Amino acid sequence: MVMLSWVSFWIDRRAVPARVSLGITTVLTMSTIITAVSASMPQVSYLKAVDVYLWVSSFFVFLSVIEYAAVNYLTTVEERKQFKKTGKISRMYNIDAVQAMAFDGCYHDSEIDMDQTSLSLNSEDFMRRKSIRSPSTDSTWIKRRKSLGGHVGRIILENNHVIDTYSRILFPVVYILFNLFYWGVYV
Repeated sequence: MVMLSWVSFWIDRRAVPARVSLGITTVLTMSTIITAVSASMPQVSYLKAVDVYLWVSSFFVFLSVIEYAAVNYLTTVEERKQFKKTGKISRMYNIDAVQAMAFDGCYHDSEIDMDQTSLSLNSEDFMRRKSIRSPSTDSTWIKRRKSLGGHVGRIILENNHVIDTYSRILFPVVYILFNLFYWGVYV
């Protein structure tokens, strides 16, 4: 579960539902594991070694959720500063094909200035744009969509927050050190 919670460090920082649901699921699973292990062990008045391991593991999972909260907050602060400077939210995705990922997590086939009017795109506008598209535009859109597949890895690496980058290394290293210490002491 601890390692599964680290997957969120590799998910794009704008994919809020993915990261939050992964974090909450791992936290709830760890609490279920702790409850199940405590119920199956004899009741004693002292701290057991398995309790130490599970509580520290649960702490690491919880820290991964807190890490995303910090990343999300700092990203929002950066965007507000950028919006105050230019009046537009800067494009966070540098893709060769003219693709922009809106805050709803969907890829659109035309470049969208991320100002307040484009953030309020409704389904009628989307349907109108979709019906206007010509067959030649459809083939271009398909090519762009296919070319996006090769760029996904680069997008994720370029558009992460510095906290995510450090967490990808720091969390596993600290957890491995904890495991070396734990298994050295309790075995």
